[in-house]
Amino acid sequence: MRSLVTLDHIHKQHRLGDQIVHALLDVSLKIDRGEFVAIMGPSGSGKSTLLSILGCLDHPSRGRYLLDDEDVFVQSKVRLSELRNRRIGFIFQNFNLLPRLTALENVGLPLFYRREPLRNPTARARAALEQVGLGGRMHHVPAQLSGGEQQRVAVARAIVNGPDLLLADEPTGALDTSTRDAILALLGELQCAGLTVVLVTHDSEVAACAWRTIRLRDGAIVGN
Repeated sequence: MRSLVTLDHIHKQHRLGDQIVHALLDVSLKIDRGEFVAIMGPSGSGKSTLLSILGCLDHPSRGRYLLDDEDVFVQSKVRLSELRNRRIGFIFQNFNLLPRLTALENVGLPLFYRREPLRNPTARARAALEQVGLGGRMHHVPAQLSGGEQQRVAVARAIVNGPDLLLADEPTGALDTSTRDAILALLGELQCAGLTVVLVTHDSEVAACAWRTIRLRDGAIVGN
């Protein structure tokens, strides 16, 4: 199977005064198309930095990132923006929904940042909400939804553009156990449908739902 993600000797450094801090240290890995991968590690291990690089939100200090054989960080800012919008979906622990917009409007937002406009973006947003089981709640604002429903809206927003790669940063951290399990089941269904899922978590029970777990410590991979 062809790799969707290839990281080749990725380093990420930050300067704090006279000190150099290594957020990522010589990270190399491959993630195949259609995999479900968990990233685990203690606080400060580099999980969030790695996810930001995978999501084209941050540049490494050195190293190479290939997304489906495209060398990501030699691209223009316009092309990077297009990659984030079209090929990568993001899910966050705290949902990051706009409070005054309905579920349908929140899900539809990424569609309006496409370079090529869609003929009927509302229909596509509606279909994404139906896919995550919220067809009957699309006209509710976030305050009218439970935590699990808000996270389903966030999942719908992440998949509405038909991405190849879904990045989830502690997506179940704010949910109770039964709601957590429902969201993990939904992510599993999306992965079975062909989406590549990379999930950051500190919860070993959540990581157990993935095909494999990448373990980080002090910016380096210690298990893969």
